Amino acid sequence: MSLFITSLNSGSNGNCYYVGNDQEAILVDAGISCRETEKRMARLGLPMSKVKAIFVSHEHSDHIRGIPVLAKKFNLPVYITPGTLLHLGNTVDAKLIHHLHEFETVTIGQLEVTSFPKEHDASEPHSFIVSCRDIKVGVFTDLGMVCDRLIRYFSQCHAAFLEANYDEVMLDTGGYPYHLKRRIRGGKGHLSNKQALALFTTHRPAHMTHLLLSHLSKNNNDPKLVEELFSACADGVHIVVASRHEETPVYLIDGNPGKTLEVLGQLDLGFN
Repeated sequence: MSLFITSLNSGSNGNCYYVGNDQEAILVDAGISCRETEKRMARLGLPMSKVKAIFVSHEHSDHIRGIPVLAKKFNLPVYITPGTLLHLGNTVDAKLIHHLHEFETVTIGQLEVTSFPKEHDASEPHSFIVSCRDIKVGVFTDLGMVCDRLIRYFSQCHAAFLEANYDEVMLDTGGYPYHLKRRIRGGKGHLSNKQALALFTTHRPAHMTHLLLSHLSKNNNDPKLVEELFSACADGVHIVVASRHEETPVYLIDGNPGKTLEVLGQLDLGFN
């Protein structure tokens, strides 16, 4: 069975990633407003009725801002670690909260969502692998480093959302104060273009077809630079730079490496 993926928004102003099949879907994070989430999904022909749960990577506001209203309006279960929940507070009905634990696999219809710890300056930050039968999509953002866990899961993916947060030269020469530069490039900050590219070129599996480069810094990166950098090493993988201003098209992930791209965005997918 195929998976459909899109980035509804990606960046420090809000993150929200959609992964689903033709019957159900999940959101990883909800850092944009409920209204904006609905609007962007409608433009893509993705009905909210397909969304069955929200999975939370960590507690920073650009990942959780929209959760309280979205969960309440659509009665969506929220899968979140106990440590992350402490920061979300009581803004979500307790009946909708489901505790998430590392390496746990949660079944949502025909989807299986597995969480694993990542290095980031948050309470209990996690990345996710979403599977449907033998198709796997990874959501890997807000990463301080490329650890063995990340390598292991990335090398299984048919498609992935992967952070490429900053260009090292732009960060070094930019106007951020020293302590913030140190935090970004520290072991619990964010991945540089160079680090993300090394992961991609060294550990991508032969069956990977799509890479959505995510969480680009507004001030320390350039979408065109990132696209050119990764496209030069793509070797048949379709490279997409996820925007901080709008949704990407919807991409079909079907496990067929010979079919490099199917863009289904901005039309009725027939899911209604």
